[in-house]
Amino acid sequence: QVQLVESGGGSVRSGESLTLSCAASGFTFSGYSMAWYRQAPGKERELVALIDTGRLTNYAMSVRGRFTISRDNTRNMIQLQMSDLKPEDTAIYYCNKDPNNYGTYWGQGTQVTVSP
Repeated sequence: QVQLVESGGGSVRSGESLTLSCAASGFTFSGYSMAWYRQAPGKERELVALIDTGRLTNYAMSVRGRFTISRDNTRNMIQLQMSDLKPEDTAIYYCNKDPNNYGTYWGQGTQVTVSP
């Protein structure tokens, strides 16, 4: 069965950096586009960054130029390097397959809190 384990969150100040990691199992990882999503308190979950099977990437406008998504198919992992963090980046961050394929399963996520 699908399992996704996110890690690397924490509490930082504005302008600082964090790197999130996601370990995936239970499916053919290299065959899927993967993505990072986030959900802030009182808001809908949103797509933050996506990387396809050819390593082409796409980002939400709000994070473009500050976040970088990458994948390692040998370890079934994706990462999200986040720099110049802002208070509005505060959210629980989740990894999953792309929006057309993620189904109903979600991992526990990892909390990112950015203070001014």
